[in-house]
Amino acid sequence: MKKMRFVTDSLNYMSHDEIVQHQETKLLKQMKYVYNNSEFYREKFNENGVHPQEIRSIEDFRKLPIMMDKDQERKSQQESMERYGHPFGMHLSCSPDDVVLTATTSGTTGVPTFTYTLAQSDQDNISTAVAHMLEYGRITAGDRLLFNHALGVYATSAAIPGIRHAGVLPIDVDVRAGTSEILRYAQLTKPNAAMMTPSLAEHLIQKAPELIGKTVGELNLSALYTVGEIAIGIPEVKKKIEDAYGCRVYDWIAPTAGTVAFSCDSDDYHGMHCVTPDFDLYPYDLVDPDTKQALEIKDGVIGEAIYTSLDRKAVPMLRMASGDIVQVFTNECPGCGFKGYRVKVVGRSDDMLIVKGVNVYPSAIKKVINNFTPHVTGEMRIVLNDAPPRVTPPLVVKMEHGLNIDTNDLQNLEEKIKYALKHQVRMTPEIIWCAPGTLEKSMGKTPLFEKNYN
Repeated sequence: MKKMRFVTDSLNYMSHDEIVQHQETKLLKQMKYVYNNSEFYREKFNENGVHPQEIRSIEDFRKLPIMMDKDQERKSQQESMERYGHPFGMHLSCSPDDVVLTATTSGTTGVPTFTYTLAQSDQDNISTAVAHMLEYGRITAGDRLLFNHALGVYATSAAIPGIRHAGVLPIDVDVRAGTSEILRYAQLTKPNAAMMTPSLAEHLIQKAPELIGKTVGELNLSALYTVGEIAIGIPEVKKKIEDAYGCRVYDWIAPTAGTVAFSCDSDDYHGMHCVTPDFDLYPYDLVDPDTKQALEIKDGVIGEAIYTSLDRKAVPMLRMASGDIVQVFTNECPGCGFKGYRVKVVGRSDDMLIVKGVNVYPSAIKKVINNFTPHVTGEMRIVLNDAPPRVTPPLVVKMEHGLNIDTNDLQNLEEKIKYALKHQVRMTPEIIWCAPGTLEKSMGKTPLFEKNYN
C-alpha cells in the first residue's frame, strides 16, 4: 500500500507537537493580516475585547467566540455589494483585483456564498494539494481525467486548476449535459481517472450498459475520486462502486478550499486523511454543535468542525462554524500508517432530526439500511411533512427493496430493518416500500429528504 504523506514535505519530518507549533506561528501571522486588512474581522476582535497579539496559542484562540457562520457570511456579502460593489464580503482581505477565481456553495440551505474566492497564492495552495491527491492515486502528467461536476461558479471548479497543475488533462463534461454525453466523452477520450459525486458513480453503473453497451469497468479507469456525499464511508457502497469500476475509489473533501483531505489505498475505509494542516486548523478545532463550546481533540471525538485559515489571502475564515458534524481520529491510520489527523463526516447540523428527543442523522439511517443489500438497493428518502428538525413520530422512510426479492418477504425484512434501526439509531420508523429504480438518483447530490411542506 502506498504511504500517505503531508503535502508540505517538511511536515513529514515533524512530530505532532512541532506541527502544532508551526500551525500556531501561521495562525498568529494570519490573525494580524486579517486584522490589518479586513474591517469585518477588526470589528470582531474589537467586539470580543481582544487584540490578535494577545493570543499566543491555538488553545487561546479556541476560547474566542464563533466569528462567522453562513448567515453572517451572507450579511457580509450583502454589505460589500452595497458599499463596494463586489460580492466577496466585508471579510475580503485583499483587493478585489487580486481575486483570480471565485466559486460558490450550492445554495441548498439559502443564498449561495462566495466562500471559494481565491487569490493566486490561495489557488496555488489548493492546486498543489489537488495534484498531491492525484499523484497518490497514481494519476500523473500526461493522464486524462473525466471531470463530471457542475461547471461555472461552483465549488468543485476550484479543483480544475489543480488537475492542470498536475499535468493532467481534465475532460470537463458538465454534469448537466446528462448521462449520455458523460459516457460518450468517456468513450471518446479514454480517461485514466474520473471525478464525480458517489450518486453519479452509482447512476453510471446502471446506465452504461443501456447507453453504450459496456459496463463502467470497461472504461478502464485507474482511479475514481468522489466528493460531496456520505457514501464511500459506507462499506457496502464503497465495495459496490470499486467492484463495478475495477479501481480504487478515493473519498475526498476540500472545505472552503482551505484544506484537503482524502482516503487512503486501504480496502477498508479509515476516513479522509488531512494532508494540509498548514492550510487550515481543520480538524484541530471542534465544538459542541449546540453550545459552540470547544471540545477536547482526542481519538474518536465527534463535533462541529470550525474553519480557520492559516494561509489565506482573499477571504480568510476565522472560527467559522461550518455546520459539518465530523468524527476526528488522532491515532495512526490502521490502513496506511498516516500519522496525521483523519475525519469521517457524520452529517450536517441542519440535516439533523429530533425524534422523541433523540438526535437522528440521515447518514446513520442510510448506513444501517445499506447493511441489508442486496435485499434493498440502498436508495432511501426521509419523508418530512413538517419543517425539521422536530419530527412527529413515527419518522417515515421510503426505501427501495432489492430487484429479486419476493414481495411476500418484505414484512420479515421490514422487521429486521426496524430492529437494527432501533438498536443502532434509537428510532423505529414507518417504512414505505418502493420498487427498485423508482427513487430517482441525482446527477449531483442525491437528496436525503422528500419535503411535503412549504
